[in-house]
Parts: sequence; C-alpha cells; structure tokens
Amino acid sequence: MRTILMPVSEILRIKMNNKALTTSNLIFSYNRSITFGFPDIDCAPGNHCIIMGPSGCGKTTFLHLIAGLLKPDSGEVIIQGIDTVRLHSGEADRFRGKNIGIIYQKPHFIQWLTAFENLQIARYLNNLATENEDINHLLRSLNLEDKAKSKPSQMSQGELQRLSIARAVINKPALILADEPTSSLDDKNCTEALNLLKRQAEELQASLVIATHDKRLLDHFPNRIFL
Repeated sequence: MRTILMPVSEILRIKMNNKALTTSNLIFSYNRSITFGFPDIDCAPGNHCIIMGPSGCGKTTFLHLIAGLLKPDSGEVIIQGIDTVRLHSGEADRFRGKNIGIIYQKPHFIQWLTAFENLQIARYLNNLATENEDINHLLRSLNLEDKAKSKPSQMSQGELQRLSIARAVINKPALILADEPTSSLDDKNCTEALNLLKRQAEELQASLVIATHDKRLLDHFPNRIFL
C-alpha cells in the first residue's frame, strides 16, 4: 500500500468535522493470510464506547489501527478532524503523543524510574512542559500519591493499572484507548479501575474506547461494538 504524504494543515482543511473519532471501511491483513474487516465508529467528543469480542477476533488490532500503530490496507481513521492514515510515521507519532492516550494490555513502564518519573518522561518525550503539580494532582486523584517515589516492581497489580491510567491521561488527550484494562483484575479492582478511568475521561472531556472480552463492563457502556 502506498502512503500519501500530506501536510497536517492540508489534511485539516479536507477532513474537518466535529467528531472525536470516525473510522470507515477499515481493512487490515497479517501477511496477506489473515484479514480483518472492522465496523465503522462514529464517536462524538466526550462519548464512550466498548468494543467487545473473544480473544483472537481482532480487538487489539482495531485499537492499534485507531492509534496509528498499524496502517490499514484500506479505510480511514479520522481523529479531531485529521485523517491519521495519511500521516507519515513521524507525524503520526507526534499526533498520537499529544492527542491519544493508550492503556495497553500489559503495563509498559521504565523499570528503573519511579512512578512520578515515568509520568514526567511521558510529557518530556512529547515536548510538553513537565508540570510537577499536575503530576502530583493526577497521582492524588488516582490514590497513588504515596507511590510517587516507588518503582513499578514495588507496586501491586491494581496500582500498576492506575499508573497506566495516569500515563494515558497525563498529556490531556482528546481520545483514550484502553486494551483489556480490567480482564486481569478481581471484581473490586475492576470496578475501581473502570470508575477511575471514566472519571479521568470525563474530567478531560475525552472520548473513551475500551476493547475487552470482560463482560462485567457491558452494563457500563450503552455504546457497544461487537466483533
């Protein structure tokens, strides 16, 4: 597939709309042997939706296409008015860093840095000012204030999940993507993580898209996509 390179300003003029996220006709294949076709998404700012399906159905692939971590064979992904499929890799990385927060299935932190430092570097790598008070406020809001100086290896699974939420929202994204954020948590931590995630999204007025097979989440999301 040939990638068309266009300046962000030009893409903005072409694709302006009032949606936080729109996808259409997305198709992706692995090694030309396994092909996924995905349903369209039309998500207004601040809206939340859940992508539900069993393991192997392509949920993670769908999220990675939305995040710009993968390029589709065909179709569009429009975030904040920009067709991100048309961005080259450098533009896509910068756009993702400033506009999309991602919670991966497994925590990905720099192990020799503290929780506070992991949030600092998330801002630094995206050329954003390191606002220490904002980081402290976020840690307090996620009940992690006493873990600011702890390294990831010193934190529990529930604490690491909350730190993953913190890192996803530290740059104040317009879109938050979460891949199986609760599947490894017990009922208590599942409810706590989900409530914290929704609250952070609401404070930022960000759209939230969760991909999961965890049926405990269904009742919390009226907007549902089944794969």
